[in-house]
Amino acid sequence: MDEWPLTLDVEGLMAAGWRPTPFREFILKIHSRCDLACSYCYMYKMADSGWRDRPKTMSSEIVAATAQRIAEHVQAHGLPKIEGILHGGEPLLAGPMAIRRIVTGIRSAVGERTRVAVSLQTNGLLLDARYLRLFDELGIQVGVSLDGDEAAHDRNRRRADGRGSHRRVVEALGLLTGPPYRRVFAGLLCTIDLRNDPIDVYEALLEFDPPTIDFLLPHGNWTIPPPGRVPDDPATPYADWLIAVFNRWYDTPHDVPRVRMFDEIIHLLLGGASTTELVGLSPAAMVVVETDGAIEQTDLLKSAYHGAAATGLHVLRNSFDDALRLPTIVARQIGRAALAAQCRACRVSAVCGGGLYVHRYRAGSGFANPSVYCPDLFRLIAHIRSRVAADLAVARNPSSRSADETA
Repeated sequence: MDEWPLTLDVEGLMAAGWRPTPFREFILKIHSRCDLACSYCYMYKMADSGWRDRPKTMSSEIVAATAQRIAEHVQAHGLPKIEGILHGGEPLLAGPMAIRRIVTGIRSAVGERTRVAVSLQTNGLLLDARYLRLFDELGIQVGVSLDGDEAAHDRNRRRADGRGSHRRVVEALGLLTGPPYRRVFAGLLCTIDLRNDPIDVYEALLEFDPPTIDFLLPHGNWTIPPPGRVPDDPATPYADWLIAVFNRWYDTPHDVPRVRMFDEIIHLLLGGASTTELVGLSPAAMVVVETDGAIEQTDLLKSAYHGAAATGLHVLRNSFDDALRLPTIVARQIGRAALAAQCRACRVSAVCGGGLYVHRYRAGSGFANPSVYCPDLFRLIAHIRSRVAADLAVARNPSSRSADETA
């Protein structure tokens, strides 16, 4: 029997008035290999080994077809802005010429009526002045992966021969954060390791004055749990780690970087809509193109099981609209209707949103489950709600604080 969402009745949803959300984020896997061997990597160390059979880089034919498919989608849906996200593997392995060709090709195909914002996520090993001049010229925003100080970072982010990568990443960040190129600095991405002290990690990231920090929960699910997360255990090690950082971040009186997870949760608690799949119920509007031209779902699904991200579609044969009616894509666009019954009954479901979709997988029932991080998410959201509610109460009645202080 097919696991959910393969059993999802898309035609029934359409008949009831549901309509898909067009893709606005196009994640291009411009290189399928990496120059690091990170211990927690979902691409190379988890369930899907499909990267072994893919070409290292996109051919000129695939680049051109992808650009035309994006333009076709933009025109069909009248999109004023889209995002092109250059990803890997390690995208800088593709080389400056390939990056220029891809970016200029997409922008040329889409035309001047639609803005194409481009970003790139790198491990930083190859980031140098040559690349930074190119990114500055093309207006490409650059995010760098950094897991903290040298000890924290090199715990997982090592080269294949075992050497750490921290020192080289710090050199690259020194160039990126300098006056000539700081305007292309998008922020830092940090994968949580419970063995690393949360405040030490946060302070190490602050040294580079990033505009944004993304803290990522290690990928895993009910069948292959992430480190330190025991399924059905009420303990909340990841919430404890994040709460320590949140309190430091929230209590700092001067300017601090945006921490995307915290900002999104606060925004949702105040009645806003989410802009990321991490939390909330907003429809996912991203699609992936692999180096061989395969159209896929988010590559994070590669941590669940072999082939989990596949759609069977290809840019040489299919439009992106063809993907919009696939049950696997629809499931990430229907919000509350995609949640497990346990989640729908939960009082924080509108904020949590069931957690990141990939973390819900369980062999046998598919993705129709709460997140494997459910206890952590509940505690983190409850803590943030309590802190925000207390401050809102004081804002409405300032005398309550002075009364408490004088008691």
